[in-house]
Amino acid sequence: MIVVKAGGRVLENNMTNILNSIAARRERGVVFVHGGGDVVSRFEKALGIEPKIVVSPSGIRSRLTDEREIEVYNMVMSGKLGKEISAYLNARGVKAVSLSGVDAGIIRAQRKKRIIIIDERGRKRVIDGGYTGSITRVDGELLTQLLGMGLVVVISPVALGEEGELLNIDGDTAASAVAAALKAETLALLTDVEGVIIDGQLVKKIRYSEANALLEKIGVGMNRKVMMAAKAVEQGVGRVVICSGEGPDPLSRLEDGSGTEIIPD
Repeated sequence: MIVVKAGGRVLENNMTNILNSIAARRERGVVFVHGGGDVVSRFEKALGIEPKIVVSPSGIRSRLTDEREIEVYNMVMSGKLGKEISAYLNARGVKAVSLSGVDAGIIRAQRKKRIIIIDERGRKRVIDGGYTGSITRVDGELLTQLLGMGLVVVISPVALGEEGELLNIDGDTAASAVAAALKAETLALLTDVEGVIIDGQLVKKIRYSEANALLEKIGVGMNRKVMMAAKAVEQGVGRVVICSGEGPDPLSRLEDGSGTEIIPD
């Protein structure tokens, strides 16, 4: 069983090839968690909403999602992108279902009431967490049943909150949690770079216990992926591969040793 996550940028650049690559491996059982932050930002700006990106004290960037933004986020992620992906696969004979984490309560989360950020002056500041969530549960049993029906499951990173609210949970975080719930053989994090680069060199393998110590050396954006990859392996995923999602068959990199592999100790 494979869980695949593609960020919005690489998905926009290479969607057809990514989906064809997934289709070619559907018999192994595939859950596809998609991003789409750049698309969300474009829609927000068109609607007169300025996207807000914040940075945590540990250097992790995230979208600050208020009441207006969660509406656009859900519309783009669960509507536009999720259904376009499902339409492409189904039109080519691959049975796919597009769901958000809200559907059947597949992904449940707790709303972050407060978050700590680094402001423009470099100071720590506590602000309202908006409609951002911390995942509390993934229904792996339901996902297993859907995979057993021969479906490719497409998931947008929107979770069901404790009070029935919609919550932004971030694609990398969602993919890690889904892979852990399924005890997936492989989690593939497809991005627009070759893998984890430290001091100008591609790192081929990282043991999960070493990952957190490397975060300060890893660029913004990639640090979250490495953190979530390590968490997935710690929770029972066989391995995580962070690699490029470009080219005609991106998932072939899972078989030829490309990218960066996060493995158990």
